[in-house]
Amino acid sequence: MAKRKTNKEKVIDLLNEARASELTAILQYMSQHYELEDADFGKLAAPLKAIAIQEMQHAEMFAERILFLGGTPTSIPDGKTVKGEEIVDLLATDMGLESGAIEMYNHHATACAELGDLVSKDLFETILAQEEDHWSQFDNVHGHIEKLGAVYLATLAGGDAEAGAAAQ
Repeated sequence: MAKRKTNKEKVIDLLNEARASELTAILQYMSQHYELEDADFGKLAAPLKAIAIQEMQHAEMFAERILFLGGTPTSIPDGKTVKGEEIVDLLATDMGLESGAIEMYNHHATACAELGDLVSKDLFETILAQEEDHWSQFDNVHGHIEKLGAVYLATLAGGDAEAGAAAQ
């Protein structure tokens, strides 16, 4: 007969699921950062790099909590990196990643509360707020491209990622 998981083990599983999602986002956003920088869209590349760095911080926060609870943080992303997309499709991919994280973290915060781990619940809620901000950033640019097309993209061409980062 299979051993039942303790509440702590269940929370560790939730944290590892979230960490795997963050690892996928990191790889996706950094890959896009490199592609956009190479295509001379530094003003789009810079925010992706900044968001990837925030996702790295999230992955670290999940890992630290997992370790505190006695678990082993996963190092395996939960998805594949999509490459070579048109910019509007790239942003839709990113919005999908963020939407998935938002849904997951809402669920996991509730689950952690039910399992009696309010620290992990608070961690999910803190990171959730940042994921909502990421989604909003991607949606904003996506909306401008949908409305203005090449005219808007032309305003983003040229310059390096550092110049784009300074505008953040």
